[in-house]
Amino acid sequence: MKHSVDLITMGCSKNLVDSERLLQLFAEHGYATYHDPEEVHGDIAIVNTCGFINDAKEESINMILELCNLKEAGKLKGLYVMGCLSERYRKELEEEIPQVDKFYGKYDWKQLVQDLPAVEGGKLHRGRLLTTPSHFAYLKIAEGCDRRCAFCAIPLITGKHHSRTIEDILQEVEECVAAGVKEFQVIAQELTYYGMDIYQEQRLPELIERMAKVPGVEWIRLHYAYPNNFPMDLLRVIRENDNVCNYLDIALQHISDNVLMRMRRNVTKAETEALIKKIREEVPGICIRTTLLVGFPGETEEDFEQLMDFVKRARFDRMGAFSYSEEEGTFAAKNYDDDVPEEVKQARMDRLMKLQEGISTELCAEKIGQVFKVMIDRQEGDYYIGRTEHDSPDVDCEVLIPVSEGQLKIGEFCLAEIVASEEYDLYGHLIKHDTAL
Repeated sequence: MKHSVDLITMGCSKNLVDSERLLQLFAEHGYATYHDPEEVHGDIAIVNTCGFINDAKEESINMILELCNLKEAGKLKGLYVMGCLSERYRKELEEEIPQVDKFYGKYDWKQLVQDLPAVEGGKLHRGRLLTTPSHFAYLKIAEGCDRRCAFCAIPLITGKHHSRTIEDILQEVEECVAAGVKEFQVIAQELTYYGMDIYQEQRLPELIERMAKVPGVEWIRLHYAYPNNFPMDLLRVIRENDNVCNYLDIALQHISDNVLMRMRRNVTKAETEALIKKIREEVPGICIRTTLLVGFPGETEEDFEQLMDFVKRARFDRMGAFSYSEEEGTFAAKNYDDDVPEEVKQARMDRLMKLQEGISTELCAEKIGQVFKVMIDRQEGDYYIGRTEHDSPDVDCEVLIPVSEGQLKIGEFCLAEIVASEEYDLYGHLIKHDTAL
């Protein structure tokens, strides 16, 4: 009878890629593997933790403690912890939560398979056991970050930026395509720095262009760009390659020069606005997703009003936001007082997201009558749920197409006319289903 391993992933898609690689190793060693199960299966549970902000750290700790209770009740034989939280706080966690059999960090988790006494034989491979639907995958092209934003603890956790080689990435793309993957979400802590460490120049445009030429790659979507020293040739690559989605996720964080300087973002308001204008000129119709941060130390009401005005004018297709929480060891924690009251942070967050909700409602309504190529992700009740090239899984809008309009296949494309909209979702009328679209 197989041993089982339950792997619970907390946090971002970059963690998910690590989980998928670890699941593959366990599968090769004869384990039955389960990702984010509703109930543990009794043998081994692993938590891949997030350590980015306080809420994420608390969520990871609560999951660990919940599994500790199951272990003490005899419902779980082994408990292991890996990822960002244990990379940063391993010593403290070992002292505070002795019920955990062993802690691993951000990079030594492969050793976990070898450390378990029940595991015999096996051979380590590079492959991944995808936890996403089989038609899309996250593709991590680098680890770490050389940026030193004042608020961010990621460099303290992940270390300096380390790019994978183009050849290594392309081999993984080909392996994924052979397994049925059509769509790739390209991710890293910071995409636009890709190549600087191993090639001494930005090589993201070349990588994406070569990916686009791999047979079977139908959609490529880019996440987590940085506005400073943006590689402008990337815009040509997006424009000239039909399978590179007209989509860019670029975290701007703020627009006030005062706040940007204190954040150590190395970019100004004028440069930011010029970059957004250039992106839209070079790639007409591009969907821009951004992330903003409110309540940073020293953010005045005037600074926040500048941010609100910027969002009104920029009309981002997709936008997320979070309020500042002090992270120990960061430049901000060492040098600034957290002087914006929590109630002010929350009020600003509410105002900003209310503004974006209105913008999103208007932008979605403008799509009524337009026809889009839609990837079908799943069926829920009376609807097929899909996405356009402007929508990344789990974080963006979805397109709902009535099941009554025709038989569609999960993981295939169709053409749909948008007939109605809500704040963040679209409703489509099926025009054509064709796997060769």
